[in-house]
Order: sequence, then C-alpha cells, then structure tokens
Amino acid sequence: MKRLGILLSGRGSNFLAIAKAIREQQLLGAEIAVVLSNREDAGGLEAARELNIPAFCVPSSGRKRAEHDAEMIARLHQHRVDLVCLAGYMRVLTPDFVRAFPERILNVHPSLLPAFPGLDAQRQALEYGAKVAGCTVHFVDEAVDHGVIILQKAVQVKEDDTAETLSARVLQQEHAAYPEAIGRVLSGQYVISGRRYLRRDK
Repeated sequence: MKRLGILLSGRGSNFLAIAKAIREQQLLGAEIAVVLSNREDAGGLEAARELNIPAFCVPSSGRKRAEHDAEMIARLHQHRVDLVCLAGYMRVLTPDFVRAFPERILNVHPSLLPAFPGLDAQRQALEYGAKVAGCTVHFVDEAVDHGVIILQKAVQVKEDDTAETLSARVLQQEHAAYPEAIGRVLSGQYVISGRRYLRRDK
C-alpha cells in the first residue's frame, strides 16, 4: 500500500476526489497518510478530519520559505509518504523540497500545459481565444508548472463561457484525471525519456 501526502491551501476538492477514488476502489494500492496545509482556514483540513485522515496546518505566514518547507518535508517523512500530491497548494516549492521527493511530487494544473501556466488559467485561455481548454497532471520540478506531463484531459471552450463556467467544467476533468494519474505513477509501469512520459506494459 503506497502512502500519499496531500498538500492543499483551500477547499480540497481534488483531495476529496482522490479520497473518493480510493474509497470506491477506482484507485487501488493507495491510502492517504496525511493532509497538510499552509492555511489553518483551509476547508480541506476539516474535510480530512471528518474522514478520520490525519490533517495538520503548518503555517507559512511570516516565515521564511526554506524554514516552512523544511517543516513540511519533516512532516511528510514522519508519515512515511511515498508520493506527494499538490491539490490546490498555492505555494511554489523550494528546490530543497523538490529534491527531497525526486519524481515523487505531482500537481494538477487547470490548463493544457505548456499553455497558460500560473494563475487564472481559464481567464488566460478566454482572453487568448483558445477553442480548447483542459487540465494537466504533471510531475513537479523546480520551475512553475513545468515538469513532465503524465496525462491531460481536454474541454471544449463554448462561445458564451465565462472564466467561472469554464473553470467548473475543467474542475470536473481534474477530479477524473488526478486519481488516474496517481494510479499510473504508483504502478511504476512507465519511463521518462527527456520530457516524455511513456507508459510501459507489464
């Protein structure tokens, strides 16, 4: 059983999608070992506690980034985490954090990377006139929204879309994509060639 560490800063909808996939046996061989947040008011912490999952706040406000990340790393090691999953975690990880879990940190981003990295991806897509949006699950490296792509799911952009309506449809795809990507990584049936993630059959 592989142990997941979930990092979040908000309501934790992707965390809940992962927890549901495990509970409904759509994501096999995994359990959530701990949920961590940099914000005490993150709704995902309370949601985790209601599911009897260990959940803790490691406050980031007023602290040096390296000091905060060192405590996060220690907490993840304490809970013997095999894979770190960023689920709406609104902080850029330090290089030391990334190196502590090489190719073992995943993130989901609400665009078809490399298009529209950073914040407000749906607004960026609409302003650019994109006809297709979507989400990307990728490994985390030391650059923002840059690591090797594991999978993507596309969403058609409607002419009457707003950032809110497009975001809602993309979020539905995130909830499907993230557990699927976690399952692929935990299977170990892949290789990374340059920037390409290549699936391998057993």
